[in-house]
This record gives sequence, C-alpha cells and structure tokens, in this order.
Amino acid sequence: MHRHTAEVVYNFFAFVSVVDTFLVVNSCARGKATPESDLDFAVLANPDTPLTEISRLEQKWAAFSGENADIARYRNSHRFAAVHLDIIDGRYIPSAWDDGGGPDFFEVEIGNRIAYPAPLGEAGLYFQQLRTQWLPYYDEDLRLARLAMASAACEYDLDHIPFYVKRGLHYQAFDRLYKAFQEFLQALFIRHKTYPIAYNKWIKEQVVSMLNLPELYVQLPPILSVTAMESNELNEKANALRALLHAYCQ
Repeated sequence: MHRHTAEVVYNFFAFVSVVDTFLVVNSCARGKATPESDLDFAVLANPDTPLTEISRLEQKWAAFSGENADIARYRNSHRFAAVHLDIIDGRYIPSAWDDGGGPDFFEVEIGNRIAYPAPLGEAGLYFQQLRTQWLPYYDEDLRLARLAMASAACEYDLDHIPFYVKRGLHYQAFDRLYKAFQEFLQALFIRHKTYPIAYNKWIKEQVVSMLNLPELYVQLPPILSVTAMESNELNEKANALRALLHAYCQ
C-alpha cells in the first residue's frame, strides 16, 4: 500500500512545471518504514518559482489529497497512518540563538531533504546543485561557529539544572536536561560533520550506525533514565551529560 499510494502522489506532481524533484523522505527513504509508518514526501520547487505559485500548488494538493480514494484508503488503513507532504524551496538559512535557544533543525532539514531522501523519478538539476552545495557537509567556518553555539547552549541549560533542583522545580530541571540532551546531539553531529535524522528518535541508529560510536550510545539512555525525580539525581545526570559534551564535542 505504501508503494501504490506513493505512486498516486507522485503522479499528481509529475507534470507540474514548477517541480524540480519529487522526494521520498524520512523512514521510507531509508528503508525503515513499517506498515504503520507515515508516508513523508517533499516536493522541491524550481528556485525561481514565485511564492504565489507555490501557494496555489499547495491548495491544489490539499484539495486532491482530501478527495482521492487511494489516499483515503491508506489513511484509513491504520489509526496513525498519514500522508505528509511539504513543498520546499531548497533554501536553508542558519539561525543565531539567543540565551535559551536551540536546538534548531538546520542540519536535520538538510539531512532529510538533501542528504538522505530518495528521488522518485528523475533527480532535477536544482536538486543536484543543492547536493553539490551541501554535501558532504557545509562550510568549515559555519560549522565551527555552529558547533560553538550548540555546545554553549547545552552548557547554558545544564547550568540551570542545579538552580531548579535547589528550588524544588524538579520537572523544570528535567525539561532543561532533555533540552540539553538534544543540544548535545546537535553538537555531536556537527562535530562529526554528519547530518542527523532527528534529535528525538532513531537515536541508537544514528549514534551507533551513522557515527560509529557504540561506546557512546550505551552511556546515553542512563542520562534520561531518572528513578528519583525529587532528589539530587538530576544534578548527577547533568554532570554526566556535561562530561560527554566535553569528551565528544570539543
């Protein structure tokens, strides 16, 4: 059903003049999909496409996907089955974080939409240009700046944890810990010049298989495995994550 539904969606966009490349993304592109998985697509528009034309195409797709029997059949095949499709322009602009910022999805978007997708049909010229621009990784000066930014954000959140624990705000401290954990992953991938898939799923696959760091992965689940929330344990977890940040992201 995945394949048939993908073909239905592809055929809708196959002859649209503003489309450069039709991309299957996320778990389906990596061969990790299950019968219950979402179908995720990205449609790369030509770089000179006006925003009004993209908006018009989005409206046409919304109408088509809401009426098509094959898409409806797929959506009804499982409680959580969904078809997600984004029309993208291929422009990726890094952001600058203020205090408390991060993580962001600059590297995640490039990974899922440029590095790891599977073009359905012919890869267009614009998509090929984007792969040349962003692969194997982006500019070194930008990488070093973003590594410093992600590492500093992780330290900033870890610094807050003892303050919240002391005030009895243990759930807020845990929230900071989880945020710092994702910022650590972002810094880790930047350090290794590898585009990530996500910071909240596929963690084992990414750390063990993509980064080839199995010895690091075994240290990650305990960071978020808190057994006594209203205790000093969150401070201990913060210290453990800080040690990993210094060991793996410097």
